[in-house]
Amino acid sequence: MPDMNDLREICVNENRIFDGHILSLRADDVKTPSGHIAKREVVEHKSAVGMLAVTNNRSVLLVSQYRYAVDEMTLEICAGLIEAGEDPYTAAERELQEELKVKAGKLIKIGGFYASPGFCTEYVTVFAAYDLESSSLPQDEDENVSSIEIEFEKIPKLLQDGTIRDSKTFAALSWLMAKEGIVPAT
Repeated sequence: MPDMNDLREICVNENRIFDGHILSLRADDVKTPSGHIAKREVVEHKSAVGMLAVTNNRSVLLVSQYRYAVDEMTLEICAGLIEAGEDPYTAAERELQEELKVKAGKLIKIGGFYASPGFCTEYVTVFAAYDLESSSLPQDEDENVSSIEIEFEKIPKLLQDGTIRDSKTFAALSWLMAKEGIVPAT
């Protein structure tokens, strides 16, 4: 793998366009390693967590919700933003109680990734939540989510037929398939 210092682009002009509640937008001018000036649009986004809630009867709990940005109902793992001063584990525990009305007896970090590193700084830490028990916190006032239980055996079809189009959910369910030896549908 090439040395990052050989490929690093240097900001020569930062142009802040918008500052919002969960994200900000910049259009920066950068100097490339070859010496050219290029434009880079950057969405600065708060970090987030996603939780794959696994039940004791070989199923997962997903949330169904309307997503304004894509004008669709989506099926996703439980997720939310990490609030100021919160660590990812605390955010994960809070979001599980807000969205799925459960608390995890065991919360395991399974990985993390940039949602779209070509233009966005959002980093998502993904957890698997096991040993679920009832425990609730109020949903955020601008949220309207409902939970749906999906059996392990139905996951491959949901991934293949396009029902699951959310990247964090696709990643988490693919991880679960690999862990559980679930064979993709053919």
